[in-house]
Amino acid sequence: MRSGSVLEQVLTDGKFAVTAELGPPKGADPQVIVDKANILKGHADAVNITDNQTAISRMCSMAAAKIAIEQGLEPIMQMTCRDRNRLAMQADILGAAALGVKNLLCLTGDHQSFGNHPEALGVFDLDSITLIRMVRDMRDVPQFQCGEEITFAPKLFIGAAANPYADPFPFRAVRLAKKVEAGIDFCQTQIIYNVEKFEEFMRQCRELGVTEKCKILAGVAPLKSAGMAKYMKNRVAGMDVPDEIVERLSAAEDAQSEGIDVCVEVINRVREIDGVAGVHVMAVEWEAAVPEILSRAGLRPGSE
Repeated sequence: MRSGSVLEQVLTDGKFAVTAELGPPKGADPQVIVDKANILKGHADAVNITDNQTAISRMCSMAAAKIAIEQGLEPIMQMTCRDRNRLAMQADILGAAALGVKNLLCLTGDHQSFGNHPEALGVFDLDSITLIRMVRDMRDVPQFQCGEEITFAPKLFIGAAANPYADPFPFRAVRLAKKVEAGIDFCQTQIIYNVEKFEEFMRQCRELGVTEKCKILAGVAPLKSAGMAKYMKNRVAGMDVPDEIVERLSAAEDAQSEGIDVCVEVINRVREIDGVAGVHVMAVEWEAAVPEILSRAGLRPGSE
């Protein structure tokens, strides 16, 4: 065990992991985290704490992760390269580990021009792959990126994101293999609606040996409406929403219920794909839907 985290133990034991997402608020009220934690508690092995998601300013992921720990959740703290240089990131990694964070998801981060401060100066001192390598060296050597010794190593289960749908498709599995080589233990994918294309991505991952070295959690999310489906299909880069799903939501009397049905169906299908070690439920600002989704999919923390 590299970190002693629940997520690491579940995946090491070969159980089907369940993670969810908890978005920090656009404010300093800790009760928002407490309320969301109470919704998710008992339903997931670990919970992602997003880091200025989609380049929009929110409560910092480290503080929200600490509050989540106090509420009995195990956080996966997300860290983007967009907002910090390597000095700040290494300081935050040590601080987070000292506060009890055991899982870290390394991301480059959406460009600041997409968020609520488009005039902000992006840092991008490192990209996600060099961040992964830096965290691995901090944990395993242990040393800072400059080569100086770390007196007490952070014990972290290291993760990254993967997008099976971004262009060029033939290089998506290859890029994930580079993150494995840099040192990740697990990855969570972009939201899956096109299962057939995801199956091809997983086939390529198996051929490259990625699934032998890295636990892959398939990203899923409920759609609330046909409008949301159309927006994600046409306006969100790297998303692949088949027309048939848009049509199902358009024809449904209760679009939210239909969206949950679609999400459960995707979970049931990806569970059958060789190399999928779990699912990551991203119910953006709809955390209340997560317990129903997992219940209808027959999943609970530490499922066989």
